[in-house]
Amino acid sequence: MRDYRDAKAMAKAMRETLATRNIEITHSEALEIVARQFGVETWNILSAKIEAKPPSAGIEFEQAVPIVRIFDVEKAHEFYLGFLGFSVDWEHRYGDNFPLYTQVSRAGLRLHLSEHAGDATPGGNMVVYMTGIRAFQKELIGKDYRYMKPGLEDEGSRLEVTVIDPFQNRIRFMELKD
Repeated sequence: MRDYRDAKAMAKAMRETLATRNIEITHSEALEIVARQFGVETWNILSAKIEAKPPSAGIEFEQAVPIVRIFDVEKAHEFYLGFLGFSVDWEHRYGDNFPLYTQVSRAGLRLHLSEHAGDATPGGNMVVYMTGIRAFQKELIGKDYRYMKPGLEDEGSRLEVTVIDPFQNRIRFMELKD
């Protein structure tokens, strides 16, 4: 899959393909078209983006998706969907009366919740960096969740809101201060 770092090669391939159809465009015109395909106004803007990002030697990591061990689907839904405001993306069971494996997400954060023994250890701890932590903490308090009223902790260089699910898994939401 090509990305913006392949822009020059894409422009060259476009020019060559168009030339086979007797359509001639300059290299700079091709670069401008490719830049717009990546959602930027000009080649200069895209070129600056290319130069700013160091080469990765073909290795890039995407977002990690933690697996969180759960033991009770109803309690997990009450906490993750009701209290934290996540939505179910998908659910999987191997058949009737089998353990649940599901993905929940909110605002770019994805978590896998699993009833399968061995998928994860209960009592895990994860850190989630975010923005908007004050509004998030206020939202949580406003839900008046019976089992938790998380505070907003000022840790000097960051703000933290810590929640613990019904299975003793701890999530530390953090926002770095400017």
